[in-house]
Amino acid sequence: MASRAIVPQHENNGEVKLKNALADGRNRRVLQDIGNFVNERAAAQGKKPITEGAVVVAQAVKGVQRKQVDKPKPENVIVISSDEKSEKSKHVTKRQGSSRKDVKTLTSILSARSKAACGLVNKLNDSIENIDGADAGNELAVTEYVDDIYKFYKLTEDEGRVRDYMDLQPDINAKMRSILVDWLIEVHRKFELMPETLYLTMNIVDRFLSMKVVRRKELQLVGISAMLVACKYEEIWAPEVNDFVFISDNAYAREHVLVMEKTILDKLEWCLTVPTPYVFLVRFIKASVPSDDKMEDLVFYLAELGLMQYPSAVSYCPSMLAAAAVYAARCTLGESPLWSETLKHHTGYSVEQLIECAKLLVKFHSTAAESKLKALYRKFSSPDRNAVALLAPAKCLLPIAIHDGEC
Repeated sequence: MASRAIVPQHENNGEVKLKNALADGRNRRVLQDIGNFVNERAAAQGKKPITEGAVVVAQAVKGVQRKQVDKPKPENVIVISSDEKSEKSKHVTKRQGSSRKDVKTLTSILSARSKAACGLVNKLNDSIENIDGADAGNELAVTEYVDDIYKFYKLTEDEGRVRDYMDLQPDINAKMRSILVDWLIEVHRKFELMPETLYLTMNIVDRFLSMKVVRRKELQLVGISAMLVACKYEEIWAPEVNDFVFISDNAYAREHVLVMEKTILDKLEWCLTVPTPYVFLVRFIKASVPSDDKMEDLVFYLAELGLMQYPSAVSYCPSMLAAAAVYAARCTLGESPLWSETLKHHTGYSVEQLIECAKLLVKFHSTAAESKLKALYRKFSSPDRNAVALLAPAKCLLPIAIHDGEC
């Protein structure tokens, strides 16, 4: 404390004031873009400040005879839009109350401009319904982004899609895979898991089988390990490892499940964020207006039939499988029209593109009652699923139509 330098009180106060004035001038000069800045230097040179000019304009309005004034009248209000420069805001001299309710977000403005630049605004006609209109106030529905999200899904769905891989597996076949899926559907139902968990489980199983040769006795281990990974990704309360060991009748030890889980994640390089048929089903069902619980349950039944059968699972991409399930369900329930412009717009598929996949799904529907794999049939025969598995399949999509091909 004793070593602190003491500034003499008789220092030149004029010099300090000059420095402060210069600093104040620098600070005020920064504010001239957003306020009415009176330039002291200009005033010293004899120039009139802005406020004095405003008084002169007011006098001119009252009837004072003078030459034409370049400044706008105070009554003139210049509307400021989102794409005008901020400098024009200086001329606004009167406000007409608060307009917060009419202000659009920057996201909506940019989205509208992007669509206009791409020529998408005029493409929508009256026959295409706005399926997101009811969710405009729901932030979780992200209506401003949902179209771009599904465009991205369709662009990336081939990255997580599985091709025909059974030729690489010498010890298992398509029938064994169907038995595994049937058992996993039963496990999924007993654990009361989210529907997206089942679709991700099968995606993980198929991708892993396409990369690594698996012995027959390890196929069930792959199934429960894949479901364990999917549960950790999708569920809030995921089942524990011991739950899967118990439900597999202690066929595998806990260590076996953990080792297989690590092997699966290593092979997939931890890539679990892939568009499965489920993400497309949710969107396409929403586009199938009018829709109810019965329609939704039937669509999911047909989609899971396609998921269980190897030919449809590897032959069609997730979005086409989902769109074909919606089309087959509408044919089964006799909806009119069978395929609307709204569905064509949101799915990106026409009837001609979906007909083969839809026929395959209806064929699975017609033979489900006689199949030995009953888990899916029992699941959708229950009243809580509107017993959609008991409905008669769409005759016009069967290989031999009973009548003239009309549903």
